[in-house]
Amino acid sequence: MSGLELFAAALGVIAVWLTVKQNPWCWPIGLVMVLLYSWIFFEVKLYSDMLLQVIYAALQIYGWWQWTRAGTMHDGREVTRLDQRSILQGLSAGAVGSLLLGAAMAHWTDAAQPWLDAALTGFSLVAQLWMAQKRLQCWALWFVLDVIFVGLFIYKGLYLTAALYGLFTLLAVQGWREWRADPALRT
Repeated sequence: MSGLELFAAALGVIAVWLTVKQNPWCWPIGLVMVLLYSWIFFEVKLYSDMLLQVIYAALQIYGWWQWTRAGTMHDGREVTRLDQRSILQGLSAGAVGSLLLGAAMAHWTDAAQPWLDAALTGFSLVAQLWMAQKRLQCWALWFVLDVIFVGLFIYKGLYLTAALYGLFTLLAVQGWREWRADPALRT
């Protein structure tokens, strides 16, 4: 565990907690966190996760805009549910992205766990996009992914990051509860 990992983990807790509370400051804090984690994952040869963090950086900016500027009269986005078709499309995109990235990482890099890392990356992008759009189902997908991430990070010796993702798992449950109770879903 490094000081950098400790700082990134602390920012991660703050960012996800603010996301649960629908506070738009989750996005700039998350931006700093993902940039730090891109370096951490590079150092342990989790290249798909490193690339994921770089893409997350762009999605952090997109999410901040969505939460503060999108919607009627620029009041920001409200929590909504995805329909079955949109869920299937998102999960299909995650699967295709996982297969393509996994094949590339397995063939052209010395990545540790190229297939698992790529699958987590592909589906995390779907979850992150759904979160930026305030789709309730992001939390269910995050729950599944976070549980798997915990195992991967324990395997790679990133124990603090594994603990962070364990906390993310609990925050995903809380996010599901709070967003499901959001008044916007009752209309």
